[in-house]
Amino acid sequence: MAVTKNKHKNTFLSFHIGKEIFAISVKKVLEVLEKQNITEIPDVPDYVKGVINFRGDILPVIDTRIKFKIPIINQENFVVIVMEISENEKNMRICAIVDNVQDVIAVDDTEVKPVPELGLKYKRDFLTGMIKTENSFIMILDINKVFTFEEIEIISEMKPEQIQNDENRSI
Repeated sequence: MAVTKNKHKNTFLSFHIGKEIFAISVKKVLEVLEKQNITEIPDVPDYVKGVINFRGDILPVIDTRIKFKIPIINQENFVVIVMEISENEKNMRICAIVDNVQDVIAVDDTEVKPVPELGLKYKRDFLTGMIKTENSFIMILDINKVFTFEEIEIISEMKPEQIQNDENRSI
């Protein structure tokens, strides 16, 4: 009798930010939204583009190009990924602007390679692994480290009157 080894598959949502391809676990993704009307808010870090209304909740929107130090372009089209981060059994929703969503991929654990020590222009802590494709690599993000609770709580604690309601300030 032959013994077969069960491979564990993980499912990821892959997306582009600039020329790079990143992925996050689909377990963290709540929804992918087409270009949204984002309301700016004052006195936040530069990578926070503002907030959106998502099913009655005000959620912060992070510009991943700024967060990852990828050159900014005048973007007419973009996608917003609504996701949930968690820390110490506490969950929080956040949105991230990406250029476009590529695909949902299922990958065996054995296909996820460790993050190399050298040669990355992104914080190594942001990544949990890499997947080799035919032409490049897909970098798997740890969104709990990319978007920290401390950063998001600052935005989430803002009072509604601090949020600009002027439509001219929306992007």
